[in-house]
This record gives sequence, C-alpha cells and structure tokens, in this order.
Amino acid sequence: MSDTDTDAAQRPLTLLGLGDMGTALARTWLAAGHPVTVWNRTAAKAQALAGAGASVAADAAEAVAANDLVVVCLLDDTSVGTALDGIDLTGKDLVNLTTGTPAEGRERAAWAAQRGARFVDGGIMATPDMIGAPETGGYIFYSGSQALFEAHRTVLEVPAGARFVGTDPGHAALHDVALLSGMYGLFAGISHAFALIDGEDIAPKDLAPLLSEWLVAMGFFVANAAERLTSGDLTTGVVSNLAMQVAASGTLLRTAEEQGVSAELIRPYLDLMRRRLEADEAAHGGEDTSGVITLLKR
Repeated sequence: MSDTDTDAAQRPLTLLGLGDMGTALARTWLAAGHPVTVWNRTAAKAQALAGAGASVAADAAEAVAANDLVVVCLLDDTSVGTALDGIDLTGKDLVNLTTGTPAEGRERAAWAAQRGARFVDGGIMATPDMIGAPETGGYIFYSGSQALFEAHRTVLEVPAGARFVGTDPGHAALHDVALLSGMYGLFAGISHAFALIDGEDIAPKDLAPLLSEWLVAMGFFVANAAERLTSGDLTTGVVSNLAMQVAASGTLLRTAEEQGVSAELIRPYLDLMRRRLEADEAAHGGEDTSGVITLLKR
C-alpha cells in the first residue's frame, strides 16, 4: 500500500502490544485520524482504547488480517515470535518497534521475509510521554526495507520523527543502543559528581547548572572523536593530551576517596586511559583520549 492508495490521514494500521509505549502510539495515531486495530495479550488494555475509537481484535491473527500495515511493540523479540507464530504474514508490511539487539533485528527480518512480509525494525528514542509531542524532540530510528518505510513514512511520522538509517535491519537497534550507551555513560558521570558533594555545604540545585554548562561545553568531544576515528589522526590540535590527563586522573580518585565515594562509575574509563598510555607512552602520550575506543573492541 502506498500514499496514492489511501489518503495518508486515513491510512489504517494494526498495532500489537499495548504497554505504556504501545498505548501512547495507539492514542497518537487515533488522534490523528488513523483507523487502528489493536490487540494485547491482556485484553483489558485493548478494551481501554475502544473508547478512543480503536477496533479491538479478539486475537493477534484477527488483528494482523485487518490491515496491511502491522506495527509490533511488545516486551522483547521472543514475544514477537510468540505473538506472530503461525499467523499468515503474506503481503504484510511489518514494522517492529520492540526493543531488541542488532542481531535480533536481522534475524527477525529474515524470519519475516520467509513468511512473505516486508520488514522494518525500529529503535524508539523517546519515552511514552514524548510520543505525539514533537516539541520534546523524540524520534524513531528505522532500518530494513526502504520501500516499506517510504510507503508508510507519513503514518510513521505521526507519533514521532522518523529517521531511516539504512537497509541493514540491524542498524536501527544499533543506533538506538549506541545513543543509549552514551546516555548511561553521561548519567554515570553526573551521578558521581552529585555523590562527591553529598554531605557538603553545596546544594545539588546549585551544582546542577554548573554541571550542565560544563557538559555542554565538553560536547565538542563527540564530533572531535568521530573526526579523529575517521582520519586516524589522534594528535593534531590536541590541547589536553593523554599523558596529562592520566597524570591528573589521580586527583579524581583521591578526591573520591576523601569524600567517601566509590570510584566505580569513573574508574573504568580512567583505567582505559592509563592502559592506552602504558602500551606506548611515546606514541600515545600526545593523543587525545579518543584512542581508548580502540581498546574496547574484542
């Protein structure tokens, strides 16, 4: 089905899975005028959407049969296989918004192809309250069948921005996890910073704006690391080199000890810097810290 087959504002779709995210997706599509057929293992969650205009299917097979576009947002990849087991997917366009790994996305794409369906995997970069709220900046990564994505782009852009990141079905999940990994690393540093001032005459609300400003100022490292990894040049224009940062890292660890704070959130990165330097100080001492990335590949 393409945009010329049905008016984009009225395009029907099926949604399997009505957890917090699935429910937010369903309500957003319904509010935008799309007929939505829903199914959920716990029937009460599906019935709750009937009042908003959703058609409630008795089972997953009925829901899938109702529309060409089928969106899945379940607990995990195993749940997807269980929900769709034995269901005819011939000619269906299957969009999987279930959180998974790159390997699971690729395997599920092959599984769908064997059953006669086009497949796109997705990675949702948003919380449920960001769905249907474009001002929050949420979006969804998609990868797999570009023909499927283009055919339904208008529908897929309703809940959140849609970003197609390639025909490899694993790339949506890979982008998702890469960004989340960066986020958790950031959270780790923030958590350590607040732990350091606990018990001191420094209010968290006073440190917060200073910490935010500093993290924004250090944001240049993202593009800088990408450029250095691409070019292989880890030394040109370096202001704070690896040798200096390793020497200074002791201050961070001693301060944590003085404040009675575990260094477990920051020590792994500091240890990687030290390992990189000790491997060949003459070669690596003048680098920036992006060289530690090379130590992470097994």
